Amino acid sequence: SFLLKVIMPGRCPNAAVQEKFDAARYLGKWFEIQRLPNSFQLGHCCTATYSLESAGVVGVLNRELANGTISEINGIAKPSPIEPAKLLVYFFEDAPPSPYWVLSTDYDSYALVYSCTDLGVIHVDFTWILSRTPTLPEETLQELHNILLSNKVQVNKLLSTNQDEAYCSVMNQ
Repeated sequence: SFLLKVIMPGRCPNAAVQEKFDAARYLGKWFEIQRLPNSFQLGHCCTATYSLESAGVVGVLNRELANGTISEINGIAKPSPIEPAKLLVYFFEDAPPSPYWVLSTDYDSYALVYSCTDLGVIHVDFTWILSRTPTLPEETLQELHNILLSNKVQVNKLLSTNQDEAYCSVMNQ
């Protein structure tokens, strides 16, 4: 499964995150536009929907279409009290949480999410570019790529997610 990961030398970068992050404005549905390869997402038409579960707890619903089948996973996210744009996402009771850092968002059109797993002398990068609609303007993508490049993320490894309306229509039924 190392083929499905982006391995980088050294420790995780201390990426700058969104200032004054407002989780309430971030709630709702997001379409995945691009992602770095990972072993837990194999499909297209990927969406993430965030809802308020309780005070300080965000519900997470990730859905995708893989081999004609809709798969979904539920979890919860908890923002850091000190830096609310740094969240921890829990998908499985026994598994350790994953970092979910919002590097940049305007809440209404785009969001740039970064996650990193430290493995001592190397680290594994994960990133997602999200949109409130199934597409994003090229200039917005370029700006978000520049933020990733400034954190030494391999932008050339990003995969584009198929959000074609006809192809993904089964997701809306």
